[in-house]
Amino acid sequence: MVEEMVHPLSKYLREAMMPHIWCSGCGNGIILNCFIQAIDELQIDLNKLVVVSGIGCIGRAAGYTNVNSFHTTHGRPIAFATGVKLANPELDVVIISGDGDLFAIGGNHFIHAARRNIGVKVICANNFNYGMTGGQQGPTTPLEALTTTTPYGNIEHPFNLVHLAAASGATFVARWTTLHARRLTQSIVKLLQKEGFCFIEVVTPCPEIFGRHNKMRTGLEMMEWFKKASVVEHFSDPAKAEITSEKIVVGEFVDIEKPSYEKLLHEKIAQINTKAGELVKEYAS
Repeated sequence: MVEEMVHPLSKYLREAMMPHIWCSGCGNGIILNCFIQAIDELQIDLNKLVVVSGIGCIGRAAGYTNVNSFHTTHGRPIAFATGVKLANPELDVVIISGDGDLFAIGGNHFIHAARRNIGVKVICANNFNYGMTGGQQGPTTPLEALTTTTPYGNIEHPFNLVHLAAASGATFVARWTTLHARRLTQSIVKLLQKEGFCFIEVVTPCPEIFGRHNKMRTGLEMMEWFKKASVVEHFSDPAKAEITSEKIVVGEFVDIEKPSYEKLLHEKIAQINTKAGELVKEYAS
């Protein structure tokens, strides 16, 4: 009798959805692997885990994870996840989406969720362009980078995502590349245990669309760039953690404690109910 071989992490994936549709050399598979490694390490109750994504290549992650998941409209995963968290604060709500989805059309949702300290966790796959829709320039495209809509080089200054997250009020902020798989997993473990709004940026290869326009035609060539350019600077000033062709500052930048929005909301509701009860008794007497 031949013993069936079962992958130890297969229970976290919807096997009927495999094989995935991501391109050869794409880093999205590494991000998904790091995420399920983290939830396995923490032994999170899968019935209490919700994964939300928006539109984009990495958005498929919601459909690939074998948990409660939602693939929402473009730019709206944080708005949707906010509703889920407020409806049931006991749930662990994780958003896995892309730079265009989260910081272009969804940018306003991001900064206000961070400001309010909503207890959702955001993992952003940053591939520097709109990889699913043709490789157009996006809000994180580096200066002078070539895309289908900037064939002579990008002249728009990109967002520094870790600076934006930190300035908006996130309690945990980190950046890694997909080359730093073990460190990324460790940061996701921390992110899943933190109270409040937490954010990890993952710089990930897009060789088919971004890479081939910028002299990195394979995932390996993009990984070699990550290896050459990455510098770990834990708790350095995120305002100075820019990404250039020569230097990618990675590490954990923010790790603070403050009460989440949903905790304060339910405390306020309890105070109001107590006060209302006192008023009823006062008028009844």
